[in-house]
Amino acid sequence: MKIAVIGAGSCGLAALRHCTSGAYDVEVVCYEKTDQVGGTWVYREETGLDRYGLPIHTSMYKNLRTNLPKEVMGYPDFPVPNSPESYLTRSQMLNFLVSYCDHFKLRPYIRLLHNVELVEPSNGDRKWTVKVKDLKNNVVLNESFDAVMVCNGHYFEPSFPNLKGQNVYQGKQMHSHDYRVPNTFLDKNVVVIGAGPSGMDLALDISGYAKRVFLSHHSRDPIGTVFPSNVTQKPDVRELTEQNVVFKDGTSEPVDIVFYCTGYKYSFPFLSEKCGVRVDSNMVTPLWKHLISIKNTSLALVGLPYYVCAFNMFDLQVRFVLQYWSGKRDFPSQEDMLREEAEELENRAKEGLQKRHFHMMGFNQDRYYDDLANTAGITPLPPVLTKLHNESSTNFLDDLVHYREKKYRIIDDYNFIQL
Repeated sequence: MKIAVIGAGSCGLAALRHCTSGAYDVEVVCYEKTDQVGGTWVYREETGLDRYGLPIHTSMYKNLRTNLPKEVMGYPDFPVPNSPESYLTRSQMLNFLVSYCDHFKLRPYIRLLHNVELVEPSNGDRKWTVKVKDLKNNVVLNESFDAVMVCNGHYFEPSFPNLKGQNVYQGKQMHSHDYRVPNTFLDKNVVVIGAGPSGMDLALDISGYAKRVFLSHHSRDPIGTVFPSNVTQKPDVRELTEQNVVFKDGTSEPVDIVFYCTGYKYSFPFLSEKCGVRVDSNMVTPLWKHLISIKNTSLALVGLPYYVCAFNMFDLQVRFVLQYWSGKRDFPSQEDMLREEAEELENRAKEGLQKRHFHMMGFNQDRYYDDLANTAGITPLPPVLTKLHNESSTNFLDDLVHYREKKYRIIDDYNFIQL
């Protein structure tokens, strides 16, 4: 069986690690459009387009530190090495991914500077045609595969809210995707829109440079963090005027920069419509288990769920997929898979979640992990991962300024201690 893996970030590397483990009779090729492995963990100063005219993929900024402890950030068979702190820098995480890649000898399977332009089912023979551009040599190739694992990440296609007055406002507007260093904000009044992980972190990151920071959000979770004195929490933005931001409580503030920390959209620009997968209100559908294309089960979109222990989950998802593709397990009927997806959507609606939150796992991520492991008959992830993830997420809201000073150790599959 010949498998194409798209992307050599933390997800694509996990796919390669298992495809090359010898446990399955597969041949694999990984296409990576940049010149190195690591995906979104690779820091690049430039924004906009790269030298080949492609959008810069990474959203990494200079001062980033992980918002989860390293104890939950490794792979099941390759933990992050021991070090004094639990919350690591972007460089430490990239070095970790490079060492994972080299430990499992994955480089021979990776074609750097190869941009996948089109993936579509070929006519009649149940195979896939993958059209790839070799950027360095400016050559387009058409390759044939039995199956495709899409591992292109989901932190590269900015999502902007539609605000009244966006075209009237005279100041600067930017998305966190293009944020690199805080100096841009020196002595400026800034409104940060969004209080997810990036909005909270970036409000803090720029607060040492900006004159004033207004953190505008509608978060239902109370934010207990005591921010620096120049950071003020505000409700949602009602509209922008030429110089001001008007909030939903009727107050108005003059601002120099509107900084959108409003997240990202799932985007698969290379998937043909014939693949049978679409993005509907940021729900990728129809998929079985957030993962397998129901219309074409030899297509897998790995890594969609968020608020998860990402690298561990990628590993689990890849092992799940390979159980089915290798014939060790049989797929349910299309009807059953579609019904399961519809039921999950309905249950989430009952919990008050919108369609765009379909892939959000958060505090219940362990249910997803256990379901994958039980369904495919594979080694599960230890429950301690979800416990420590949830502890860290709570601390993030309660004490953003200091929570990264905490240090942890996992002592067994169920328990961790704070050092």
